[in-house]
Amino acid sequence: MDTQPAEMTVHSAQPYNAEPARTALAGRELTPVASFYHRNHAAERPAIDPATWTLRVDGMVERPATFSLGALRERFAEHAEVVTLQCAGNRRSGLMEVADLPGETPWGPGATGTARWAGVRLADVLRDVGADPAASDVVLTGADVADEPGEPYAVSVPLEKALAPEVLLAWSMNDAPLPDAHGAPVRVVVPGWIGARSVKWLDRVTVADAPSSGFYQSVAYRLLPADASPAPGRGVALGPIAVNADVLSPADGAEVPAGSVRVAGYALAGGDRSVVRVDVSTDDGATWTEAELAPQASRWSWRLWHHDLDLPAGTTRVVARAWDSAGGVQPADPAELWNPKGYVNNSWARVTLHAVPGTMER
Repeated sequence: MDTQPAEMTVHSAQPYNAEPARTALAGRELTPVASFYHRNHAAERPAIDPATWTLRVDGMVERPATFSLGALRERFAEHAEVVTLQCAGNRRSGLMEVADLPGETPWGPGATGTARWAGVRLADVLRDVGADPAASDVVLTGADVADEPGEPYAVSVPLEKALAPEVLLAWSMNDAPLPDAHGAPVRVVVPGWIGARSVKWLDRVTVADAPSSGFYQSVAYRLLPADASPAPGRGVALGPIAVNADVLSPADGAEVPAGSVRVAGYALAGGDRSVVRVDVSTDDGATWTEAELAPQASRWSWRLWHHDLDLPAGTTRVVARAWDSAGGVQPADPAELWNPKGYVNNSWARVTLHAVPGTMER
């Protein structure tokens, strides 16, 4: 297993699922690779030799084809996008405080990160093979196979999204070769959508007339009513990311000097929406003050924000919420969002700070 920085919280070793401390993400347009979260399904990640790796593209296409890594590099232009990926279970621990979620990984706020991804556009590959415009979906299959459900990891995105110029077959992460742990030699990056659609260790692309019928599309990554249990086709397939934000620094529970304290975090809106405002409150939402937004690295990345508070000595709970360009805003209470899989906790972000008089090291 790769060596990870000390601030990583490992939720499971097989499959390897881990996230950084929220402070490791603070103030960074790009997340260091060593602090980028890991979400895996198979106990062992695939061991793939880039020299022999191939990608099969088939289904509703005029010219089914198989591409080597060299062929992709030679045949298609390279493009790069700065993209934030976020696990659908990010901040699940907040929903677990509402009611138990047996068998689910207790993700905190670190199952998200931003990187500069480079590779070829999926759209260019699909046009090269003559994707049928009458198709509706593109199924993306990885080489990883979990014991349960005993099938390759496969999900799909609508053909319209697959043909969008921002969707990449990426072989580079933060200007370095894509690490094995993050899906080398080639993974998919689907900006604005939950991380589950950005398939790692890509093996096959299939143009189809329906969404994937596999477990991960039809059962796993679906938003269920509070009283429902998972079953094929039940609930709503998760896609674009809901508007979300978090306070990344200071850490939750931190001691800080009384007086001026800068709180900082990120905000993110999925689909074609953008973050337009972040509000901060120290009275649990009775009043709000607008935070300062930093320029966005790309339309597909998180937007960093900060706000300077004047904290009296004592304990203060800091609350933050984001608004998107469609007028969407984060809901206040995680109890409103609880669901049996613990997805999409985009309730207000909250951290508790303990301000003490006098000078302290920050």
